[in-house]
Amino acid sequence: MGREAVIRVEVSGRTEEVKALLESAELILRSPIGRRFPISGMTGVAVDGAVLRLTCEGEPIVLHLGERAASSWARAITTPPPTLRHKLGLSGAAKAQLVGDPDEAELQHATQGSLTADRAAADMIIARVTGPDDLQSALDLLSEGPPVPLWAVYPKGRAVSFGDAAIRHALRERGLRDTKTCAVSATLTATRYDPARL
Repeated sequence: MGREAVIRVEVSGRTEEVKALLESAELILRSPIGRRFPISGMTGVAVDGAVLRLTCEGEPIVLHLGERAASSWARAITTPPPTLRHKLGLSGAAKAQLVGDPDEAELQHATQGSLTADRAAADMIIARVTGPDDLQSALDLLSEGPPVPLWAVYPKGRAVSFGDAAIRHALRERGLRDTKTCAVSATLTATRYDPARL
């Protein structure tokens, strides 16, 4: 989301000029108010001319943003974030072939009803990578049909023995380019690799 503005803000009767940041999960009001409000707790979001009014966990908040920004921020707050299914590109009739075990509930839910065993029918390959063998299996499968994107799903963090850097290096060496990343769960992330254009 990443919206920010220096504006007049009213929170529970207190009025200050602050830097306000609207992130994907929260509204951040910098000093002198210095507060964070989760978007999931916001209700009564309404635009009144140049003002955005809302309530967060029972606390009234008024943001003097200007007409255009007030409407834009209200839309951003009230629009649900895209699902993992949507981020992976599995909306509609898209099909994926899976490599490895979709061991996390989020990945199982996102791929439900969209998996195929037919490589020719797959619009993408999703590989749950736990080590070099999983990645090689995904590359072998990729070579068996027309060029399609490969989503590598792997653990987050620096302590991971086979993670982002190793996967990126191996796939770039094969001519694949990372084009998109998204969170899968609290412990997994996914990066999309597209075949090089001829």
